Amino acid sequence: MFMNKQAGMREASHFGVMPFLLYREKEDKMKEKQKQPASFQPDRILSYFKAEWKVLLAVTISGLIYNVGLLAGPWFEGKLTGCLVDILRGAGQFGDMLILVLSYVAVIVIVQSSRYIKRFYVRRFANNVNRRMKEILYGSLVRKSRASLKEEGEGNVITKAILDVDDCVEGMRKFTTEIFDTGVALAAYAGMLLWYDWRLALLCMLFPPISYMTAEKMKKMIQRTGAAYKEQSGALSAATLDRAENAITYRVFGREKERQNAYEENLSAYEKSAVRASIWNTAMPPVYRVISMAGVLFILYFGQKNVLGTGWRAWGIAAFTTFLSCFVKLSVKSSSAAKLFNAVHKAQVSWNRIKPLLTRKDERTAIEDQTAENHARECKEKNDTVPAGKTETTVQKIQISHLNFAYPDGKKILDDICLSTEKGQIIGITGAVACGKSTLGKVFLCEYPYEGQILVDGTDLQAMDEADRTKRIGYLGHDPELFFDSVENNILLGEKKEADDYLKAVCMEQETAEMEDGKQTAVGNGGVRLSGGQAKRLALARTLCHKKPVLILDDPFSALDKNTEKQIFANLKQQTKDNIVFLISHRLYLFPQMDQVIWMEDGKAVVGTHEEILEKIPEYRSLYETQSDERENAKVETENRKTVSEHAEGRRSDR
Repeated sequence: MFMNKQAGMREASHFGVMPFLLYREKEDKMKEKQKQPASFQPDRILSYFKAEWKVLLAVTISGLIYNVGLLAGPWFEGKLTGCLVDILRGAGQFGDMLILVLSYVAVIVIVQSSRYIKRFYVRRFANNVNRRMKEILYGSLVRKSRASLKEEGEGNVITKAILDVDDCVEGMRKFTTEIFDTGVALAAYAGMLLWYDWRLALLCMLFPPISYMTAEKMKKMIQRTGAAYKEQSGALSAATLDRAENAITYRVFGREKERQNAYEENLSAYEKSAVRASIWNTAMPPVYRVISMAGVLFILYFGQKNVLGTGWRAWGIAAFTTFLSCFVKLSVKSSSAAKLFNAVHKAQVSWNRIKPLLTRKDERTAIEDQTAENHARECKEKNDTVPAGKTETTVQKIQISHLNFAYPDGKKILDDICLSTEKGQIIGITGAVACGKSTLGKVFLCEYPYEGQILVDGTDLQAMDEADRTKRIGYLGHDPELFFDSVENNILLGEKKEADDYLKAVCMEQETAEMEDGKQTAVGNGGVRLSGGQAKRLALARTLCHKKPVLILDDPFSALDKNTEKQIFANLKQQTKDNIVFLISHRLYLFPQMDQVIWMEDGKAVVGTHEEILEKIPEYRSLYETQSDERENAKVETENRKTVSEHAEGRRSDR
């Protein structure tokens, strides 16, 4: 289980990458629709049972055969006991015993075969529900904003995506099983007991309901300890992830001991909560069984009177044995039913945790399809051509009017920003540290509400649905956010394309070819096997592969040398002729090539051409000249080194 957690942590740490997977083929959408019934509601437990009705039908038939067949056990046991007594008295025949034994064996074969079939289909039901539920939950998670995921916490997300789903499905599985293994069997055993002696049966069956009431009384405690266990599990997952990601930082600053102590505190809290939850989940079933079995005392007392002919009914040894065996089996089943309550209560805790994340997938697909149809109709009216099987979304103009933004718990970051740009333009954004330039890029993602307007072809971003906004806005953050896969898969994300063109566009084609497995080389968790510059370029290649009409690029050229940066920028200009690009950077020597420049300072923006900003903003001029001087000095230094090297080589040749 702990290994599953670690696998989930690696996966969840890259949720920021996953929105790119919203690129789906139309065929995949249709297949998903076919798999998902129109009436399916992910946030309703009953929908999962309805969706698996064929499997549950097989469970029902085999379960009825199995549990009704169980009644034969006490009957045969009683008959065999009576036959044995008759043989010992000399009144019975061995052939009669043989026929009973062979018949009992045949019934056992039929019953156990039905049991195998029932358990097989119950497991299939659980696996299907588990898969369906995790697919829906994962689809919901990858569509959540980065802000909401960070607010919830990675550890808590991992626990919900793995453990909570498993516990919820396990509760559904046990419920499905116990409907037959307990419900049908209890009814059958109770009917048999009433038939043999209804007075004694009623007296004995007073105790099983007491075990049910006891289990119900324990409901709140089981749910409370279960919820505490899940919370501590999430906290431990987060602490484990923190240790894995920041191990070097703790080592460098000599804080390993303190972080180890903090981790051990989390581990201790997790163990305590696990023990409490385990006590209430595992210690109570024996109590339920003891309570249910208390009726045996009445059977021993009143049953022997029936055998002796002084009780309510006249019994033989066979009848007494059958009645006792039936009640024991009924008591065992009753304690199992009480145990089922524990499992259901535990599953209810998990269901309440994951229910908000189980959104209607078919509705999201319908929205995306409707958006595509509307755009196709618009293109047709304009006599534009749309490639078969794909709709091309374009953006002609973006107009930002009086944009103000502040994080929910912080001060205002952006103050009254206005800007207008058109298709084919590259807008450079720069400014001092913490001036709000990265925030300006993130505003386009609409993770938090803003004031003012960002009009994309006349429609405000906040007024668009998520699917429509995703088709228009592409974002490359400051962190590359690579996942544990090959170079090629990190670029394509499942698209059926060639990665070579995009590797060439970011000047990484030769480096990739020299890797051990070429394009199939695994980049490691988060791109750990790549240099900083390679990771940045790979992320940029991915962005170009899944190019959107509007691209927000946050410092894509950091950790690159100037020559490589210039070449990539030239390729970028070539590939984004029909796009609007916002390029955030603190390196300004490329800014003369920008169509517009935005200088940011204290949340305010000054917009103009490179030349206009040079005249208006002394800080921009100073920064640009400083970087230009550094570039010139570096050039001179390189030439000097070359000259010295040539002279040294000449002296060695003379010698």
